[in-house]
Amino acid sequence: MAALNPVYTALPTTIFEHMSGLARASGAINLGQGFPDAPPPFALTAAVARAMAERSQQYPPMAGVPELRDAVSAFYARTQGLELTRDHVIVTSGATEAVAAAILAVVAAGDEVLLFQPAYDAYAPLVRRAGGVPVFVNLRPPHWQLERTAIEAAITPRTRALVFNDPLNPTGTVASATELALLAQIAQAHDLIAICDEVWEQVRFDGQPHRSLLAEPGMAGRTIKIGSAGKIFGATGWKVGWMVAAPELAAVTAKAHQFLTFTTPPMLQYAVAEALADDGLVQGLRDDWAATRAILNQGLARAGLAVLPGLATWFTCIDLAASGIVIDDATFADRLVREAGVASIPLSALWEGPDAPRHILRLCHCKPAAMLNDAVERITRWRSEL
Repeated sequence: MAALNPVYTALPTTIFEHMSGLARASGAINLGQGFPDAPPPFALTAAVARAMAERSQQYPPMAGVPELRDAVSAFYARTQGLELTRDHVIVTSGATEAVAAAILAVVAAGDEVLLFQPAYDAYAPLVRRAGGVPVFVNLRPPHWQLERTAIEAAITPRTRALVFNDPLNPTGTVASATELALLAQIAQAHDLIAICDEVWEQVRFDGQPHRSLLAEPGMAGRTIKIGSAGKIFGATGWKVGWMVAAPELAAVTAKAHQFLTFTTPPMLQYAVAEALADDGLVQGLRDDWAATRAILNQGLARAGLAVLPGLATWFTCIDLAASGIVIDDATFADRLVREAGVASIPLSALWEGPDAPRHILRLCHCKPAAMLNDAVERITRWRSEL
């Protein structure tokens, strides 16, 4: 066989597919991969059905249908106070494609890119595929805060960009105003582009509106903000995302996007445009997820498991060591799915290097109440037998 790209030949199967595969094979409850079991809201599916009947199903404009680009701009004006036009918005086939397009547009061979870990496991391979070098800045439990000293120590004359995930998956933490100001200062001082994965911006449970790094003084021309309809509306299979940036920057990211997926199904775009105008729909989903989050977190606490602080995302993290469990996270996760019938994600799988915390486990809470209660019972029963 001819030599293949070493970026991919060296990659293992993603931890999400691995754990979901084990769950499927064994019939376990899947609290590993992040997706709701319920269908998207009826308003969303009704809108896409109308669009299929009444609108074009052929190639839409490469940058996205104007209706969705306008809707994204209006949504962020209402919810985050951002002043945008459709020229700031490029629609992509999911947020991961947006991350890929942004990295390909920004990173050239030899450029270094700061990644904060634990991190979504797509970031580093995408940087390497672009010819760049990922440089990891480690965050530490339980608060996972950004520290100026650690960030500046990682910067060299070759540093070109940073990838910033806020709210942070897998930890569920939210950057403070102080941390946002710190990143903005560093980006400007070192002339860095900030690629901001903000897909969890509407899945917050602290009652506070999301603030984007894009809104920080001096960051409008050096930030690419990434959003996801799949996360906002619990429709992960739709794969509708977007990039938001200054028009001159957005135009370059569009050139990368055009040779990835080129377009996103127009029926889905029209439906998402309608849904983004319905703030009540977004709030209702957030209320539903807050309720299921409480069920899982309270159940885990009653079972004697130490739940780490987290104000956002569909995920809850538990500290195994603080819970009196001496098994490392990868072993615990493997045994939990095989012996107790509950799939989870070991946080160390979202970390590169030898110094990963090996005592943190991530569980997904955007599931039906009965499923979560069943999962807690299984975990409690299995733990008592360890």
